[in-house]
Amino acid sequence: MSAPADAPRNTARRDLLLDLQRRAQARWEETKAFEVDAPARASEAESEAKFFGNFPYPYMNGLLHLGHAFSLSKLEFASAYHRLKGDRTLFPFAFHCTGMPIKACADKITKEIAQYGNPPVFPDESELAAAAEAKAAKEAANAGPTDPTKFVAKKSKASAKKGTQSTQWGIMQASGIPEDEIPSFADSMHWLNYFPPLAKRDVAAMGCQVDWRRSFITTDANPFYDAFVRWQFNTLKKIGKIVKAKRYAVYSPIDGQPCADHDRASGEGVGPQEYLLIKMAVYEECLTGDLAPLKGKKVFLAAATLRPETMYGQTNCWILPDGDYGAYELANGEVLVMCERAALNLSYQEQFAEEGKPKCLLSFKGQALIGCAVESPRAVLKKIYCLPMMTILMNKGTGVVTSVPSDSPDDFMALSDLKAKAGLREKFGVKDEWVMPFEVVPCINIPEFGDACAPKVCAELKIQSQNDRTKLDEAKHRTYLKGFTDGIMLLGEHKGKPVKEAKPIIRQEMIDDKTGLVYSEPERTVMSRSGGECVVALTDQWYLEYGEESWKLRADKCLENMNCYHEEARNGFIHTLGWLRQWACSRSFGLGTRMPWDPQYLIESLSDSTIYMAYYTVAHLLQGGDMFGNARPSVEPELMTDAVWDAIFLGTKKPDENVFPRDLLDRMINEFNYWYPFDLRVSGKDLIQNHLSFAIYNHTAIWEDEKMWPRAFRTNGHLLLNNEKMSKSTGNFKTLKQAIEEFSADAMRFSLADAGDTVEDANFVEDTANAAILRLTKEIAWYEEQNADIEADKLRKTAPNKFIDRVFANAMNIAIAQTQANYENMMFREALKTGFYDLQSARDAYRLMSAEEGGMQVDLVKRFMEHIYGQLLMKEGSVTNAGFPVGEPEDTALTAANKYLGDLITNMRKGIAKCTAPPKKGPKGPPKSVKSATVFIASEFVGWRAICLGILSECYEAKMKSFPPVPEILEKVKGSELAGDANFKNVMKMVMPFIKYKMDETNVAGVSALSLKSIFNEIDVLSENIDFIKRALHVPEVRICLTTSDNVGSKADEATPGSPAFEFEVVEDVTEGNNLAEGLARVLLN
Repeated sequence: MSAPADAPRNTARRDLLLDLQRRAQARWEETKAFEVDAPARASEAESEAKFFGNFPYPYMNGLLHLGHAFSLSKLEFASAYHRLKGDRTLFPFAFHCTGMPIKACADKITKEIAQYGNPPVFPDESELAAAAEAKAAKEAANAGPTDPTKFVAKKSKASAKKGTQSTQWGIMQASGIPEDEIPSFADSMHWLNYFPPLAKRDVAAMGCQVDWRRSFITTDANPFYDAFVRWQFNTLKKIGKIVKAKRYAVYSPIDGQPCADHDRASGEGVGPQEYLLIKMAVYEECLTGDLAPLKGKKVFLAAATLRPETMYGQTNCWILPDGDYGAYELANGEVLVMCERAALNLSYQEQFAEEGKPKCLLSFKGQALIGCAVESPRAVLKKIYCLPMMTILMNKGTGVVTSVPSDSPDDFMALSDLKAKAGLREKFGVKDEWVMPFEVVPCINIPEFGDACAPKVCAELKIQSQNDRTKLDEAKHRTYLKGFTDGIMLLGEHKGKPVKEAKPIIRQEMIDDKTGLVYSEPERTVMSRSGGECVVALTDQWYLEYGEESWKLRADKCLENMNCYHEEARNGFIHTLGWLRQWACSRSFGLGTRMPWDPQYLIESLSDSTIYMAYYTVAHLLQGGDMFGNARPSVEPELMTDAVWDAIFLGTKKPDENVFPRDLLDRMINEFNYWYPFDLRVSGKDLIQNHLSFAIYNHTAIWEDEKMWPRAFRTNGHLLLNNEKMSKSTGNFKTLKQAIEEFSADAMRFSLADAGDTVEDANFVEDTANAAILRLTKEIAWYEEQNADIEADKLRKTAPNKFIDRVFANAMNIAIAQTQANYENMMFREALKTGFYDLQSARDAYRLMSAEEGGMQVDLVKRFMEHIYGQLLMKEGSVTNAGFPVGEPEDTALTAANKYLGDLITNMRKGIAKCTAPPKKGPKGPPKSVKSATVFIASEFVGWRAICLGILSECYEAKMKSFPPVPEILEKVKGSELAGDANFKNVMKMVMPFIKYKMDETNVAGVSALSLKSIFNEIDVLSENIDFIKRALHVPEVRICLTTSDNVGSKADEATPGSPAFEFEVVEDVTEGNNLAEGLARVLLN
């Protein structure tokens, strides 16, 4: 009976693990188990293997959570493995504080205290929820079906319903920070002092084998790291990798600076989307009614397009009748009609008199524009009209859309609807003369579709109206790209040219003759951490020249030689290096390092974090083990000049000893040269598109020597919790501290390893962690029991030569080899299977089989437990340095023999169940039992099987360990002597599965699997285990019989090597009152 729901949970097993965890971690700290330095002697450095792995330092605006732990666990497992196998292993850890997030959060605290008091008294939940719902409704009204702002609105509403958790103050409370301490977080520096020590506490409690001497925080609060970053940027500028220029960048108006990925609350990875604004001149006579105040001005409808080459084919212009539009006056006096959001973007692109303040002369609904006549540049038709389209999205583009029905399926169907439906024209006040005379104007020929692709593909797909969204998307998918790749211009000065050649020319011509205007906006909605929506601004700032041809070639070469572990990850890097271009690396506000040559700017957070892995190699020598670099510095930070950093990292001339201490400099040079390059960097896959690719670029720029470039990046997906997305708002969330306290570090790590090894999202299952608590504590109890039995001399001491001994020893050898391979490939879920589950299964099988054979053999039990250290086995030193288990090569014949024995017992059990089962119909009769069993063994393959094995042996490529394709092998079989067999057709039906079986067996056991005889002696295996077989089957007598000519003709001749046949002698149980009668039935099963 289960315990009541409110019964206290028994945590004794978990508490045991926590106690062991605390004792082990205290011992590690006391012995400084993970502090490691480069060898002082060059000979020692050359003679031993090293491993240097690292992990993107987490951002310090909160506690670490399970998502951090999942990525971190990959590095932890890899480092522990390399340390265990004897490599000199370095695993450092640091804390990122650069950028806007901390500053934004601190400013929110300041603002909330100023607005609501200290402690603040916020509006009640209903007010916050109502405000959020109103905002969500407004956003939803302007959002299309794929609008990403819908997700943001939903989050805002959910947060509001949680009351003060929608405020920064509430977020701090929910993080467990005492209310009287929250005001201190109004100071950005308090965050730097508060969260890094807590992160260190939690990573240490996780059991990570970190050399904490090398820890540091970023920003100018750490003068040594500050000097390192200044050197990095001086070096990049000196070699021409940093330039100052005006470029389009995603920009936060609230913060007054570009908004990089790390500065965003949503929209990570979103960049600027550049359009051409087509300036369609409004005819003067149309400036009446709501538009009358614009009379006398040059008024243009501004439509954003990606396809200026199609403008020749315009037949009209589309407007959203109930959309909100405005007439905005540019700095040159021209007036553009567009939506407010587009105008705000444009105001940051040097088109208005005042940045960020678009001058709105007039606001009106789109209906005011319906019927308005315009002249559009490049259009064959000189006067076209504004018509209604209900599917226009006001959160993308300008709200004004050009119409080219020859090449756009959407435009074609919308125009066709207006022509065909008088009621639709009447609804929006559309006159016939604005629509009916206008026919498709072919402007591009696509060989597959002809001169007008849209009408043709719409007819092919049988699209009925502009509302047939699915088919219209399919039509666009078929035609859009082909128009660019295969299209030929039919109109204009570039008639006859391929579209891909004409398009950039036409675009530039329109910019030059002022009929088009460059305009950019975010690809999707981006929200800054300060709470505002971002725009695209033309900013004059410092850029890293990513994408520059010669630099990209080096980056490509670095990637080519790296281990990415997954092909999907490599493809992600290839894609990113393909599109990545200039990156804004300077900011005006936030925390960080000042640009050395232009101190009005700060270096942004994704740019000061690309080569800091090199700083790990010397941090402990400079900072004296203090993560802030202030307590025990070995030299004054001012001494860390570019010349000193050059000597350390680039091998240039050393400064004079009276300038910098030579001994310290030599030690730093030795550390860097030993540990670099790093061997592994582990990260979430979301950083492929920025941080990890930036790291490739920066390493290839600063180090000419390819030997210093990164060797491997291992990326993983996000972590789900119980198969759902982790979310604070839904409560499906765990900090690292909470997980350790709930499950213990060991059980948590167990579940992290089990969560997944691919680049797809992984899943942390709490039930797995709880089950691990039980498994691990039961193992501990078993080890204690065995240790007691060893001391009491209770285990078998005879030589471990029995079949069951050899099988168990072989299983351990297999587990060692497979687990080592899984660790090498960073497949930790598989390592958990082979190194824990499979090994446990082998041990349990050994316990069972040896129970009646004198018990388990003492040396094998000791070997199984050889890495259980500390109080149980009383060995010296730490298990972390004990050495990876060493095994013998797998005995494949023994593996096959053990499987053979297990399969035989399984099949014989099925046979016994079948032959002793009562009849399904008629009287059941007395119960039956098996009196004896006979197992028939074939000494070798004969007949068609022998012929097939001969052919396989001829085809097998021993060097390549491979076979030719199966059809080629079957052709050889058909050309063999079997072809003359009268029963050839029936034989061929059996040939295919036999050949495939033997090919698979060869891949495992080697060429010996193609022998005519079994790779092990079946009679010896069965004879040695005959008593076990009897006990397992509950059969008094089991006979082993080799097939001979005497029994050929019976079903026994169906036995083949490795696949015995068997039969049972079945008797009816005798009951009182019946005559003694014995019915014999023989059942033969393969």
